Amino acid sequence: MNRGLMCDVGVWRVALVCLSLVGCGVDTVDGGPPLTPGASGLAAEGWETVANQYQTFTLDKPSTVRFGLGDTWVTRELAAGSVYCFFNPDPAPGQFKTCQRSTQPAPVSESALSPACASFYAPDFALTSTRQASPIPTVAKPSKGVAFSEPTYKTCVVRATDHAADGVSGFARNDYSRRQAFNSNNTKQLVYALDGYWHVYDANTHARLKQLSGPAADAEPQWHPTNPDLLYYLPTNGVGMRLHELNVSTGASRVVGDFGARLKARWPTSAAAWTKSEGSPSADGRYWCFMVDASDWSSVGVFTWDRDTNTILGMYDTKGERPDHVSMSPSGNSCVVSSDGALGTVAFSRDFSQKTQLFAKSEHSDLALDANGDDVYVAVDYQSNAGDVFMVNLRTGVRTALFSTYLSGTATALHVSGKAFARPGWVVVSTYADYGGSLQWLHRKVMAVQLKANPTIYTLAHHRTVSNGYWSEPHASVNRDFTRVVFGSNWGSGSATDVDTYVVEIPAGALK
Repeated sequence: MNRGLMCDVGVWRVALVCLSLVGCGVDTVDGGPPLTPGASGLAAEGWETVANQYQTFTLDKPSTVRFGLGDTWVTRELAAGSVYCFFNPDPAPGQFKTCQRSTQPAPVSESALSPACASFYAPDFALTSTRQASPIPTVAKPSKGVAFSEPTYKTCVVRATDHAADGVSGFARNDYSRRQAFNSNNTKQLVYALDGYWHVYDANTHARLKQLSGPAADAEPQWHPTNPDLLYYLPTNGVGMRLHELNVSTGASRVVGDFGARLKARWPTSAAAWTKSEGSPSADGRYWCFMVDASDWSSVGVFTWDRDTNTILGMYDTKGERPDHVSMSPSGNSCVVSSDGALGTVAFSRDFSQKTQLFAKSEHSDLALDANGDDVYVAVDYQSNAGDVFMVNLRTGVRTALFSTYLSGTATALHVSGKAFARPGWVVVSTYADYGGSLQWLHRKVMAVQLKANPTIYTLAHHRTVSNGYWSEPHASVNRDFTRVVFGSNWGSGSATDVDTYVVEIPAGALK
């Protein structure tokens, strides 16, 4: 890289402004526009500049990458592969920024594969992207903690719970696809029981560590984005309108958001503030969106909140139209309200002054980051001719079809998980309860789906659950770096409640 004097470069043009400079050199990355002064050799110690804003660069191994300028950065842990140099939330809107890679020796990763899968994969392992309706081999229910090879797709699968042996009531499962089961460094895993208690397991040894004191039933627990011991939760169904922070190691708890007085000042009948079980905060844990119910569970409004300043940023009157659920987008820029009423599914700005229509109704869905760092809404459209799984960019409103679900007269239910915030551009889709004809390529599977037109779709596993009501649904959910995917299964028994948790683990560079 040329370390000489650099020329100024406009964001949308390649115009060189060299005033009174002799021998003004110009650098480029991957054939992109010339680097600005901020993208020269002026990176702070421990960092190297790899691209300008809007350029694409390639990581040959998992790396720490930051996007920004000066003292303002967004930092991500990224897997090997192609990276677009623009991260949301934008750390410095309106200013030209760069991407820098850490040059410090990588610490021993706690996000690596668990001991059971650590030596499972050969160096040349590749996931299967062939869209084929493969028979589902019968496999005896595995013992807890023992890795086995998924017969068809050759991935490493581990049974993480045995509710009977673990002393967990009824079942031990991930409660929903939109819930992040794993903490920030993949050392702990959240498990839900039939009696409404929440349990923490060691995500690597699969030992049950404890039953949590505080969260109960629909408490909507959310792991802290960086502190592996902290968990946010609400009172059951949001009654009381407070958000708690719990240290799962020490048991210490505190209230981080007390909304009651502020909400009653706007909506006097307010009694509960929650997401109705399907929402999440922004990827950095700062911005939250909640719906507000009266004591008779009629809807009064929706509001957004900034955790760092304990400030309510905006309020919206629902006028009695109760959302199915609400959620903050990963960037924190949008509150997404999902309704089967006249509103449909809408992305509001944090102050509710602007909105983008995403869908005409509410369906199984999740919010994710695409490869460019934009928020996207990923859902299924059963009203479309092909039953499309699709995504809508929240910033542009552009809808993109991903794949069809109505194949040869069949249909299938499915869930989406977009929680791989450190591996943008991918979601997990788990399908179940198919009907109408013969087995099709997408049925009864846990899949990694690329967020682009004509996407690559990797099958990770057959989940082997026989559908028998809500608790038997697989509800597959992905961790932040897309190395672990958790799903529930009755393992062919057909039981409505005899369900345990299984984890598919894949190498960090497996998604191409």
